[in-house]
Amino acid sequence: MAELRSRRSNLAVPGSNPRFLEKAKGLPADQVFLDLEDACAPLAKPAARKNVVAALNEGGWGEKVRAVRVNDWTTEWTHTDVIEVVGGAGAELDCLVLPKVAGAAQVQALDLLLTQVEKASGLEVGRIGIEAQIETAQGLADVHGIAAASPRVETLVFGPADFMASIGMRSLVVGGLHPDYPGDPLHSVLVQILVAARANGVQAIDGPFLQVRDVPAFTAAARRSAMLGFDGKWVLHPDQIAAANEVYSPAQEDYDHAELILDAYAWATSDAGGRKGSAMLGDEMIDEASRKMALVVAGKGRAAGMSRTSAFTPPGE
Repeated sequence: MAELRSRRSNLAVPGSNPRFLEKAKGLPADQVFLDLEDACAPLAKPAARKNVVAALNEGGWGEKVRAVRVNDWTTEWTHTDVIEVVGGAGAELDCLVLPKVAGAAQVQALDLLLTQVEKASGLEVGRIGIEAQIETAQGLADVHGIAAASPRVETLVFGPADFMASIGMRSLVVGGLHPDYPGDPLHSVLVQILVAARANGVQAIDGPFLQVRDVPAFTAAARRSAMLGFDGKWVLHPDQIAAANEVYSPAQEDYDHAELILDAYAWATSDAGGRKGSAMLGDEMIDEASRKMALVVAGKGRAAGMSRTSAFTPPGE
């Protein structure tokens, strides 16, 4: 199973802009992905690779997850992206983001190329993860295969704009609701991605919200996917970071309660607690299903670096 990293906010940073790369180091995003794909014009890609390698090797990223989005396999740039970035700064890189994934074979091809470059560069084989971006009807049709394609896969990432174009959706509103549709028109897509992610033990990341100055609308969109169970969301502007970090973290009260359920259930099922399959926690009945739900909330809180504010005291103590 892939490592659980905190990815509440995933900041896009154009690899072609050294000033933005430097600024991103000081922003409170959980993850940054340095972009060699859509954010870079074709003629700017060679220089962008060099910028990204330099920025990674210079350090200063703190505890952020450091990722680079390469170009998709239908282009002429993918193999050069991987060779130059991983060969030049692989020791400072956590993941590669592969866009427009059409099927499991494309993930496996990236895995194989990564392995070759790691071996050639003296890097630990298999340490660099893969984030697979679901942006087309073809990718969604094989989303379970994509999630299971390689042990390197750490996340499935939704790409709403390209996906909407892929299926012919009659809307130019990316990440928001539409007045002609009663609800979220992308709800079923999000659920399919989430189920595939959870079935394969990887994280699910929601895509961007393009109206970058409308933070309340961004927050509303984030709350919808967070409620489903998504682990985080792409952010395109620094103003969106704080909202994402808040939305995809459990409330302190919920985190404390989840940790309390875990402690109480562990005690109840122990010899000291009477080996019970269920128990009362105040006025609440808890059992194995309660433990599983609490693990989800507690896991998100721990990944976000939260600390509990209360402790469990066994009955009679």
